[in-house]
Amino acid sequence: MSQPSILFVCLGNICRSPLAEAALRKRAVAAGVAMTIDSAGTGDWHTGNAPDPRAQEMALEHGVDISKYRARAVTEDDFHKFGHIFALDQQNLKDLRRIEPARHIAEVGLLMDLVPGRKGTAVIDPYYGDHTDFAQAWADVDAAAQALVKRYSR
Repeated sequence: MSQPSILFVCLGNICRSPLAEAALRKRAVAAGVAMTIDSAGTGDWHTGNAPDPRAQEMALEHGVDISKYRARAVTEDDFHKFGHIFALDQQNLKDLRRIEPARHIAEVGLLMDLVPGRKGTAVIDPYYGDHTDFAQAWADVDAAAQALVKRYSR
């Protein structure tokens, strides 16, 4: 079996998707599961920027330094490079469906569908919120990361 490759996608790639990338990297390393992991946004206005300082703070609270991550926009090539592309909410899933090429290898879906009892729900967007919202976003993406590691640990 080839190494799983996973891309997380939110709107600007500065809050939720970098947190999802960080949570999965942490869980995968702890479990000894090799994966290719990245994140991107459906929008490109933050390209090249580091994650939101509040996202960086939340990741550090969980032992992960994301200060070197840089925002980027999802590309058509991502649909050929990654086996799984997970949107963090319904709107970003719709945007991915709109730009996905006719033929590709990626399975595209909603991240929280991986978490029992959360099918069809979004990862909270903490951008206009406070520390509590960032903590909830981390809890959401970490639950999904646990499900992914469990899936690929078999």
